[in-house]
Amino acid sequence: MAGRSLLDSPATGQDKRLPLNGILDRANLAGREAGSAHAEVVEFLSQPGAYPGHPADVQIIESHMSLVFLADDLVYKLKRPIKLDFVDFTAIESRRVSCEREFEINQQLAPGVYLRTLPIVRNSAGSLTLGGEGEVIDWLVVMRRLDSAQALDAQIERGEVRPPDIKQVCEVLARFYLGQTSLDVDPDVMLGRWEEGVRLIENALTDPAFSLPSELIDPPLVSLRRFLANESDLLAARVELGRILEGHGDLKPEHIHLGPPILLIDRLEFDERLRWCDPFDEVTFLGIECARLGAPWIAPQLESGMARLLGERPPEVLLEFYRCYRACLRARLSIEHLRDESPRTPSRWPRQARAYLRLAGESLKNGDQTNGNSSLTGSP
Repeated sequence: MAGRSLLDSPATGQDKRLPLNGILDRANLAGREAGSAHAEVVEFLSQPGAYPGHPADVQIIESHMSLVFLADDLVYKLKRPIKLDFVDFTAIESRRVSCEREFEINQQLAPGVYLRTLPIVRNSAGSLTLGGEGEVIDWLVVMRRLDSAQALDAQIERGEVRPPDIKQVCEVLARFYLGQTSLDVDPDVMLGRWEEGVRLIENALTDPAFSLPSELIDPPLVSLRRFLANESDLLAARVELGRILEGHGDLKPEHIHLGPPILLIDRLEFDERLRWCDPFDEVTFLGIECARLGAPWIAPQLESGMARLLGERPPEVLLEFYRCYRACLRARLSIEHLRDESPRTPSRWPRQARAYLRLAGESLKNGDQTNGNSSLTGSP
């Protein structure tokens, strides 16, 4: 989920009427029955009087799939009643199941943060309340609010992250991965997922509607296609070696709270298949995200740290594929925001997609990386 769902944020809920209209537009709900019901819930949650203790202010953070309401030291996360290619939250039951699943799967990596699920209820007087007797009309995940200053992305921005911090992140991740059971999945199924992923990336990045420069698109796409044509046995070998497991699923810097203790929040809940991964694939994703934020030295430290703790390291050509694929995937997801009816900050997405494509290009061995001059190497 984009935004800082569990972290403090400068975003506010002031002048809520206009933001509410935009929220509904961006969820493609305006003018529909679901939009009217959602609007009532959002209006209710925007008011300090809805919460225990009546906080002085309620801050709202918007993401593609959720709305997050920050009230004093607690966070209330509301799933949008939307249907996308990969998730359908239009039914209240699907939102309830998603809330419960999010609560459950985040206990291991973020103990003490995800507190409970909570129904939004219409009582006998027709008013909405948090919990209590009445008709359940929606569901929330309730979480403890964390200090945004301790998030990895914030510390990168301030230039405060040091190698010992990354070593500790590796140790937490290694314990998690080593405790996971290898997935019993057919290698051909996993190869098919990679091939479909590259197809979707190519379709999006080459869409003339987005006008992305071919000099940024072509080298990584050629590299991805060449790898699948000539080196796909390396992906199959990772499956056969039992290296595919259920990971975090969305391991971004903003989801890592350096603490102490280190907490990894926002584990992806709505489709377990999106958590299926090689740990090194997930770690290269985190490295790419850190590089985009201005800390390229973190990526090689993550990879070497995980190799030491897991007792193995994939071939470099496979790591290169993981880096390139993840950067291109992020470029695709960025630019596809422009397909929304009313995209948030539309000027942001082409700029962000180009940044990811540059990282994809830099990840290739035919650049300067092998000479130690890539922007994905270095130290603080």
